[in-house]
Amino acid sequence: MVVTRFAPSPTGYLHIGGLRTALFSYLWARKNNGKFLLRIEDTDKKRNSKEATEAILKAFEWLGLESDGEIVYQSERDAIYKKYIDQLLAEGKAYKCYMTKEELDALREEQMANKQRAKYDGRYRDFKGTPPEGVEPVIRIKAPLSGEIVVHDGVKGDVVFQAEDILDDFIIARSDGSPTYNFVVAVDDALMGINEVIRGDDHLSNTPKQIVVYEALGFDIPNYYHVPMIHNQQGKKLSKRDGATDVMAYKEMGYLPEALLNFLVRLGWSHGDQEIFSMEEMKELFDPKDINKSASIYNTEKLDWLNAHYIKNTPNDKIAELLTDFGVMLSSHDKKEILLDALKERAKTLKELANMVQEIINEPKEYDEKAMKKAFKGDAVKILELFANRLEEAGELHLPSEYHHVMEQVIDELGIGFGKIGQPLRVALLGKMGGPGLDVVMAVIGKDEVLVRIAKALVKKTAMDLEA
Repeated sequence: MVVTRFAPSPTGYLHIGGLRTALFSYLWARKNNGKFLLRIEDTDKKRNSKEATEAILKAFEWLGLESDGEIVYQSERDAIYKKYIDQLLAEGKAYKCYMTKEELDALREEQMANKQRAKYDGRYRDFKGTPPEGVEPVIRIKAPLSGEIVVHDGVKGDVVFQAEDILDDFIIARSDGSPTYNFVVAVDDALMGINEVIRGDDHLSNTPKQIVVYEALGFDIPNYYHVPMIHNQQGKKLSKRDGATDVMAYKEMGYLPEALLNFLVRLGWSHGDQEIFSMEEMKELFDPKDINKSASIYNTEKLDWLNAHYIKNTPNDKIAELLTDFGVMLSSHDKKEILLDALKERAKTLKELANMVQEIINEPKEYDEKAMKKAFKGDAVKILELFANRLEEAGELHLPSEYHHVMEQVIDELGIGFGKIGQPLRVALLGKMGGPGLDVVMAVIGKDEVLVRIAKALVKKTAMDLEA
């Protein structure tokens, strides 16, 4: 059975890179009817944040990435780590090191002066003497002093590390007894049954140390897939400005979870030329062996394009529900279908869609002066007044086509082009140029509101003329 995991540290928000590795791990487990586990690596008591933990869990809930079994918290597993540290000490595979910070600093200075790699020199590896007084020891593992450590990586192939170049007897427990990162990760992955580890390639350098822990404890080594980083358009590390922000900020910006996940799965993985993937397709097609070996490029335009696609294809009832997060209450609006059908085609985000809806259902508080001057030339006032009269005479109107018919009636009656009525009417209704079809706008706000907005626009036009 494939068992994968995602193991964030709650020292900050969940960002895009972390979410992508979580998604890859989730898809690989689901494809193989395996398990996707969640572990919170909260051993850094000084930097941990309860809010960050809650934000991570909230992001998973929003995205629908459900984990299996109970969430594991490293902060609750100290007794487990101590048991395995004691086991390594008893077996002679780890030892107490009494080297002080001052001694370690002096050693590093000497090594740097001799142009040697800074590393612990193993002076307590086989120590049999009397421990110095007043020094709380750290626990170091006995790492191989020579030979190779090979990481069999599903993305990069075999990565060979020379033991003498990268390893010394690294610390597995600090002087206060707290275990270190590479030790607890290896212990937890083994005890949780993790056999497929998908993570960012910034962790590749940690892997030899974790393999040393696995081998010392007699645990099976998992399969590794180290995923290249996400870069910005300039090929540099993704910054907050580029999109490396809190995942929940994407919700606030109006992105749909389906769009964000679709976007992320294509950052470093592909299936032919396909761009649109449902969750079921992702589960069926994803394979970490197909992950690209080079860094992927974050592209906001692609994310917007995908989000627009998902907005267009989301039922109106669901869209209306989502828009409540942006202060738009449409669920009981009698023209909801007409409004959303017209606007969904034009919106890249829910936030943008919410603004479009507000611009229609709320009368304009101000008018674009340039648009006003351009639209209210010549006979514009008389045309609007005639349109308002014909609208009042028309009786009950409900559909966009019925409002369009009244516009055509005025056009025919005056022998004018559509622009002569369209431009001043648009400014009167919306306060600006641009927007959806006028017949849709009028059908949504209703005849009485149309007449009110025309009257207000005519008053504004009169005031502008007097000021001039």
